[in-house]
Amino acid sequence: MNPLESAIFGPDPWWLVLIKVVGVFVVLLLWTIFNVWFERRVLGRMQNRKGPIMNGPLGLPQAMGDGVKLLLKEDFRPARTDRIVFSLAPMLIAIAAFSSWAVIPLGGEVRMFGHTTRLQVSDLPVSVLLVLAIASVGIYGVVLAGWASNGTYSFLGSMRATAQLISYEVCMGLSLVTVFMFAGSMSTSQIVEAQMQNMNLFGLQTFFPTHYWLPLLPSFCIYIVSIFGETNRLPFDLSECESEIVSGHITDYSGFRYAMFFLAEYINVATVSAVCTTLFLGGYGAPWPFSMIDAVNHGWWGLLWFFLKAQLVVFFFVWVRAALPRFRYDQFMNLGWKWLIPISLVWILIFSVLRGGVVNDWFASPLIAIVIGVAIIILLAWSLWPSRAEAEPDEEAEEEFDAFAGGYPVPPMPGRQARLFAGIVAESGPPEAPARSAEDDRPAPAGEEH
Repeated sequence: MNPLESAIFGPDPWWLVLIKVVGVFVVLLLWTIFNVWFERRVLGRMQNRKGPIMNGPLGLPQAMGDGVKLLLKEDFRPARTDRIVFSLAPMLIAIAAFSSWAVIPLGGEVRMFGHTTRLQVSDLPVSVLLVLAIASVGIYGVVLAGWASNGTYSFLGSMRATAQLISYEVCMGLSLVTVFMFAGSMSTSQIVEAQMQNMNLFGLQTFFPTHYWLPLLPSFCIYIVSIFGETNRLPFDLSECESEIVSGHITDYSGFRYAMFFLAEYINVATVSAVCTTLFLGGYGAPWPFSMIDAVNHGWWGLLWFFLKAQLVVFFFVWVRAALPRFRYDQFMNLGWKWLIPISLVWILIFSVLRGGVVNDWFASPLIAIVIGVAIIILLAWSLWPSRAEAEPDEEAEEEFDAFAGGYPVPPMPGRQARLFAGIVAESGPPEAPARSAEDDRPAPAGEEH
């Protein structure tokens, strides 16, 4: 075997690697069908309705029927579109959605066809960075879809999606820095194995495996918020906002090419759920108290624990979709750039100090520990304390508003509109009641109602 292939895929023969690749592909397709049905049933329960109940047991084949309908539906391309790029965009985003699963560990070591192998296609020293890089490549599919469609709504949707994905990828990447520092590795399998050991939490030794969501709670919360922006899901689905830009960058797509966008969206939901499971929830390790039972903490049992944890994160996606309304775009961008990124940077700084203190035994001296604690509290108070709003200057006399100054009528701003109406009332006085005539005062005929 080629040394490079051995470094990427380990000691597995090529046919075993091929079996694992096909297995992951089939599992993702089946899991996507299940998640479509799962989301509809959960939304139905939360909205006091039944959801899909026809077409087979529990309505499960309904999602399969929707997929077949998209495959058989007419796949047309609007005029004045770039033929090659228009077809390349959905392929690019679909390939990026599948590729991330090459480095996600679904389980530990198992026996398969007479060989001892891991339930993971490949592992690299920088596997998590590879997942982030592949997610960045998926942005090109969104940009190319909006540009090749040659439509206003599609182009605006792609620009929104691009700004959204870039912004929240920064937040997501910063939230993972503390995971790398805590585990001492960027390998997904090594991060999972580190969470399966009894760890030292800032000088306190635990007697059971503590997954990273607890000691790294700020990073976990930032990551959870970021993945909604990364996957274009409610309440952050601003790139496909129906009331503003129809369906965004996929407005002009139909048939099989639309199905690839639809498939990539649900696979991305599964991908970020799997990454969350791997980096924060212990991966394929059994949760406590099952982790104390050695028989259910190894082998093929890891596959069960992994998908149960990932499905729990998918359920959280559906729950948020049913519970929260859509944000405004400016609120959405302000949340990322003005809150999540600064909080991530402050948390990385605090965690670095705490981690350095544990490694260098700074907390052995009570005085040093108190000084570090006070400094951290002051830093948190300074960074999170709301700034006092400056006194607004007195409003100057506004010039007369001309709606036709630009060549066509432009409505005034809400505040200006109220002030203009108040000025008109002050100048002309309240409207007078119409004068009553003698005919209005005469009694109505019997039986006639006014």
